[in-house]
Amino acid sequence: MAEVKDAVEDAVNRAEQPGSDRLMNVIAALVAVLATVMAVFNIKDGNIVQAMAQAQARSVSAWTYFQAKSTKQNLAESMLDQLSFEREHAGLTPEAAALLDKKIESYRDRVARYESEKQEIRQQAEAFEREYDRLNFHDDQFDIAEAGITVGMAMLGIAALTRRRWLVGFALVFAVVGVASGVSGFLGTDFHLDAIARLLG
Repeated sequence: MAEVKDAVEDAVNRAEQPGSDRLMNVIAALVAVLATVMAVFNIKDGNIVQAMAQAQARSVSAWTYFQAKSTKQNLAESMLDQLSFEREHAGLTPEAAALLDKKIESYRDRVARYESEKQEIRQQAEAFEREYDRLNFHDDQFDIAEAGITVGMAMLGIAALTRRRWLVGFALVFAVVGVASGVSGFLGTDFHLDAIARLLG
C-alpha cells in the first residue's frame, strides 16, 4: 500500500510543478485514479485469500474426518467377518448363537452407519474444494488486475519522462485490462484471461 501512496503523491507533485503541461496533468490524474482502484482491489483480494485459506483448511479437515470414518468402517467390517465366521463354524448353544447374532447385527449397523456418514463427509469436503476453486478463480482475476494496473502505471511514468502521448495510450491498454479484470472479480463474472493467469500462477 505504501507504493500506491507514493505513486499518487509523486503524480500530484509532478502535476503541480510550474511549467507542467496538459499531458502531465492527464498522466498525474490517471496515476492517482489507477492507484486508488488498485488499493481497493488489493483489499478485496486480501479478503478472498483469507476465504481461500479457510476453505482449504475445512477441506483438509473434512478429508481427514472421512479417513477416520473409513478406518472405523474397516475395523467394524473385520469384526463382522470374524463374528460371522465364528457363527458359522463354532458349535454354539442356541443362547450363545442368539447373543452372537445380536453382535453381528450391531456391527452390520455400524458398517452401514459409517458408510452413510462417509458419504455426507465426502460431499462436504467436495463442496469446500469447489468453494476454494471458485475463490481461486476470482483471486486470479485480482492478480491480473494488479499486474495490468502496475504495468499501466509504469508505462505512464515512462510517458511522463519522455512526454510521448502514444505511451499513454499503450499504458491505458494494460490499465483497462487490469481494471476490467478487477471489476469482474468484484462482480463475480467470468472475465478471465487464462493465459495470463497461468503465467502469473
